[in-house]
Amino acid sequence: MYGHKRIMVASSAPRAAEMRDSLSTVRRGWWSLIQPSYRGILAANHPLAVRQLCFPARLDDAAGAMHIHAMNRNEKVSKIRTICVYCGSSPGTDPAFAEAAVAFGAILANNGIRLVFGGGAVGIMGAIAKSVLDHGGKVTGIIPEFLVVREHAMRGADNLIVTRDMHERKRKMFEMADAFVALPGGIGTLEEVVEQITWVQLGRHRKPILLANIKGFWNPLCALIDHMKKLEFIRGDLDFDLLVANNVADILPMLQKAAAAVPEEEKEMPAVIADRL
Repeated sequence: MYGHKRIMVASSAPRAAEMRDSLSTVRRGWWSLIQPSYRGILAANHPLAVRQLCFPARLDDAAGAMHIHAMNRNEKVSKIRTICVYCGSSPGTDPAFAEAAVAFGAILANNGIRLVFGGGAVGIMGAIAKSVLDHGGKVTGIIPEFLVVREHAMRGADNLIVTRDMHERKRKMFEMADAFVALPGGIGTLEEVVEQITWVQLGRHRKPILLANIKGFWNPLCALIDHMKKLEFIRGDLDFDLLVANNVADILPMLQKAAAAVPEEEKEMPAVIADRL
């Protein structure tokens, strides 16, 4: 009913100095980040240090793709090296949701693509992150300080970033990701993916966004978007395309196809716009 739709998008890139500082921060704080204590996590993510973004190392798997912050500017197409997944901190009532998260986590790891997620070890968030790690993949968790205990921040992630608030969390997730996937989740998941759709609609970036429509979970949202279009609240000049995959196996190929159609020069978001967002 809501066939596959496509979106292609651009990205923002932090300054090189920020990247060098961030990598140094990761090396210094790695051991303390994986300690089981809440105090250790916060100490390694002091607000002053959190201001410097924490970026993952490059992945060289040919099946993967180039991260937006370390990309070759001579490339003529966009590639995907890191995917941000929005999903619930609860498992939901249908086991298919967590099963889909586990399956997609394995796909990410096997293709050398880093997962960026909300940092929690519970629900669908925990399922996908654990799957990536179990299959030898790379995981970066980004979680606001007030949710560290509530959502059981995952200590096994090779990068765990604790932010001051939700706004900083979303900004970092956006900057690190080459594409976005929304698995089933609640209000927070809905808000995060709709925000990305809004930015695309307003021309702020051109990164692929995909709804993982597991067992028709996102059908109501797709119907609402169609309803808005029919009533012309989404007009032609503000229209957008959206990827919708009903099967986990289709997610990565659809994202890669969408990203490959974006010229390199259209990927980056000016720093001044990123700051305002």
